[in-house]
This record gives sequence, C-alpha cells and structure tokens, in this order.
Amino acid sequence: MDWSDRHCRYLHRLYAPHALLYTEMIVAAAIVRGDAARLLEHESAEHPLALQLGGCDPEELAQAARIGAAGLYDEINLNVGCPSDRVQSGAFGACLMRNPALVAECVARMRAAVNVPVTVKCRIGVDDRDDYEFFAAFAAAAKAAGAAALIVHARAALLGGLSPKQNREIPPLKYEYVHRLKREHPAWPVVLNGGLCDAGAAQAELDRGAPEGLDGVMLGRAVYHRPALLGELERALIDPNWRIPEAGEILERIVAYARRQAHRGVRLHAITRHMHGLIGGAAGARAWRRFLSEVAGRPDATPETLQRALPMLTRRLAA
Repeated sequence: MDWSDRHCRYLHRLYAPHALLYTEMIVAAAIVRGDAARLLEHESAEHPLALQLGGCDPEELAQAARIGAAGLYDEINLNVGCPSDRVQSGAFGACLMRNPALVAECVARMRAAVNVPVTVKCRIGVDDRDDYEFFAAFAAAAKAAGAAALIVHARAALLGGLSPKQNREIPPLKYEYVHRLKREHPAWPVVLNGGLCDAGAAQAELDRGAPEGLDGVMLGRAVYHRPALLGELERALIDPNWRIPEAGEILERIVAYARRQAHRGVRLHAITRHMHGLIGGAAGARAWRRFLSEVAGRPDATPETLQRALPMLTRRLAA
C-alpha cells in the first residue's frame, strides 16, 4: 500500500515486458462507495495487470471485482496476507486466514461476478497456527471456491506485537510448505513470495521440483528498491535475449510519461518518488537521490527538470 501505484508500475513495466504487475491493495469499500475511476485509473502499457483488493464482505468484494474487471484489469486478487494494523482494524488481510470459510465465500462471490481470474495472496499461517495442516486446509478451501492461483508469502503473520516490517523479516521462511502444496496440487498454479532478492534465488526455487514445480515467483520491495532486478528476472526466466534498458533510456521514457501526466495536473514528485533505486548501489547513487529529493521534489519542478539529470547518469555509465 502506497508503493505500487500507477506511476511505479509504469516505471517497472519499462524493465519487464512480461511481468504480471499488481496494484497496491485497494480496499473494496473505497471502490464501491468512493471514486473508483481515480483509484483504478491506469495506462494501457501497464498490462498484464492485476487488481489487488482488501476486504471481508463477500458482496462488496464481488462488486469491487466487477468494477475492476470492467476497468480492464487482467486479474482480481484478494489479499489475505497483509499484517498491518490498518488492515487488521478493518477485519481483513492476514487475520482472514483464521476464517477460511469466509475467504472461500468471498472468492466464490468474486469468481461469479467476473470473467477474469480471481486469485488469492496469503501467508502460510497466522500467529500460533503456522503448521502445514492449517496452511493446506486454507489453500484447499480457496481452491475449492474457485481461486485460479495461490500466491504465498512463505512466512506466518504474527499479528500481536510485530510491526509490518518485522512481519516481513522475523517469522522464518518456510519455502518447503509452498513446494509441498504444489506437489499435492500439481495442476493448480502456486506462486512463491518472500525473501527473494535476486534472479538466482528466484531461479533456484523455480527449478526445485521441476518440471512440475512452482508456477512463478512474486517480488515486492526488492524490485521497488532496485527496479533493474525486474529486467534481470525477465532475462533469466522469460527472454534470454532481453536487453535491460540503461538508466538513461529509462529516464528519457519517464520524461515523456511525466509530460503526459503534467497535463493532467500530476506533480513530478508523484512519479520521481519511485525512481530512487534507478541506479541504486552504484557510483553516483547518492547524488541521484539528492537530485530527486532536492530538485525534482520541488512543487514547481517540471518534466524537463529530469533531463538535467541525464548527464549525471551518462557520466556514471562512462565511468
């Protein structure tokens, strides 16, 4: 939430033509009762694109899914893995895993409302229920309800006492749960999430159990902080001939995009706030981040402001 907005997704698509991109989690009630057009707006270039919903009311989720499908999203995803306090206070997210029957009803109602795939993103468990039997029973209920795929963050969510950041780091990863589930449901798409930080790690997990192993991997913050990783995954997993765009090429494409967005009243900072990792970990990265914060972040900054940074990127490449 507050990360993978439409501007972030546009940037990420430039690195990976075939990745399935996900929206940030959007509360179903906000779509049904609020400004759905603004919440669901996206560029055609973002496809393939999944809409990720949060909620616990089957009818409301079905309505939100119907609106999302009408908005040309390629997949509707129900998030029952988020552990944040904000989500818990709304009685959805990871706490829903304690009620697999309700999750199944939500999935079934969403599935009946749309003609695009409905998928579920979850954890392997909640609090003291992190045993495989609990996870397998939850997965079976989602599958029986019509979930087209299961995306699994292979950690339990500890809802009492840990922050969302700690919930991404402290509970141990149990990839073996996800691999075992795939072996038990070989025809059902199962995707692994959590702790994957490079193309080699992703490839290793996909190779386990081949040729009938996992169907995909999902990465979040690792890609956000270093978007070129998406290009490395594109080349490693899909197209060995894919040439990862240089930072300067990305910048030129973003300038053109920012010009289009400026006509709609979008401030440059809304776009550039997602670009700090464009040259992350390399020479010049600190100067690049300073430029984005101190120059591109000004209220009066224009898309042309970004072009001033092009020599900064080309000098880095020449070095």
